[in-house]
Amino acid sequence: MKRKTLEDMGLTKEQVDSIMAENDTDIKAAKEGLEQTKTELEQAKTQLQEANTTIDGFKDYDQVKSQVDEYKTKYEQSKTEYETKIADMQFGSSLETAITAAGGRSAKAIKALLDVGALKASKDQTADIKAAIEACQKDNGYLFGANEPINNPVGPTGGGGAGGADSNTAALRAAMGLPAEEK
Repeated sequence: MKRKTLEDMGLTKEQVDSIMAENDTDIKAAKEGLEQTKTELEQAKTQLQEANTTIDGFKDYDQVKSQVDEYKTKYEQSKTEYETKIADMQFGSSLETAITAAGGRSAKAIKALLDVGALKASKDQTADIKAAIEACQKDNGYLFGANEPINNPVGPTGGGGAGGADSNTAALRAAMGLPAEEK
């Protein structure tokens, strides 16, 4: 509403001022309501954007599901690898123990002669390892300690007699031209 329009109607200045003051109050209230509505609209827009972002995240559900499946597969593979490594370590330990018990001199050389793959796949590993080592021992006795006295010499018992340690020392001294040792 314009002041000129009211004056053209023949209203006095006080009446126009009164109407204009009342009009300003109504306009001010309407503007406040408009500002509040604008603020609510901006909040609603922000919430809508957040909701759309969340919904877009759910659209990637198939991707997230495939990533979970991928990680699950990787976990299963690493678990299988570790179980295989542990089984290999246990097999290697039992094979080394069996070779040592059989008197093996070089576990590495003996393993090279054994069919380790077949022994790993065996259902009764302990018996099959023992049989394989015994067969290897028969064919390759040099890889194992022998029971013959020549290979397992016994030291002197300390008894004196003809040709003992003293006579050997005296013979060596004489051969070198040294005088006999006195006791």
